[in-house]
Amino acid sequence: MPALSAPVLQLDDESQLRHINAKLAAMEPHQVLVWASTTFAGLYQETAFGPSGNVITDMLSSKNISVPVIFIDTLHHFDETLDLARRSQERYKFDLHTFKPEGCTTREDFITRHGDNLWKHDDIVYDYSVKVEPARRAYEQLAARAVITGRRRSQKGDRAALPIVEIESTGLVKINPLATWSFHQVWAYLRANNVPYNALLDQGYKSVGDYHSTRPVKEGEDERAGRWAGSEKTECGLHKDYFAMRAAFQARNSDMKEQAVSQLTAAQAA
Repeated sequence: MPALSAPVLQLDDESQLRHINAKLAAMEPHQVLVWASTTFAGLYQETAFGPSGNVITDMLSSKNISVPVIFIDTLHHFDETLDLARRSQERYKFDLHTFKPEGCTTREDFITRHGDNLWKHDDIVYDYSVKVEPARRAYEQLAARAVITGRRRSQKGDRAALPIVEIESTGLVKINPLATWSFHQVWAYLRANNVPYNALLDQGYKSVGDYHSTRPVKEGEDERAGRWAGSEKTECGLHKDYFAMRAAFQARNSDMKEQAVSQLTAAQAA
């Protein structure tokens, strides 16, 4: 296995990062996981218990690698997803760290705080509130240095050119050991190794997100075609630039406050 050490991963040294990715590209996913576990302190798996994430959890267990798990509970997951989170934790015994939208414990709390159907009215505020902010809070509270994700190039969209290792603008390292795998490979591994998976996969779903923006995939459609169907959206914001997402959220909040002030002024003048 190549001797690749954490200190070599520098934001300002793209050539060394390319070198590391070239070395890792020659490894099998379980080898990438072994490398990550011996390279990074503060290593976590971040998953919503999708098919790829379940494969990674099983691979880690098969190598006796203990990696704690971060789960962002948007409070809008399918019941089947929450059930899978419980079953997976019971089987693999990982330390599970669940983070929810700020100030909310239940879906009712979220509706009280943000109104109903926020995802319809303002997806920027929604994405930041249910995914981006809780994830950033998780990284900070847990002192996460690196996270393992289940993203793959075959999922297309923003993921089509996904490297095995990437470094976010915040300095967080993301490791994508299944970057080169297809959905067929993921599904074959799940079945061959009796890995727990979401019951919705047996109902035509392939990528499962929030209940309100996920549908089964039709024959011939891409794997993630059931996510945000009818829109150009391909990511929820969790894997986009944090500072750009925060700026967009703050700008939207500012616009909303200005609009509220204008409406109040108009009502008082009437």
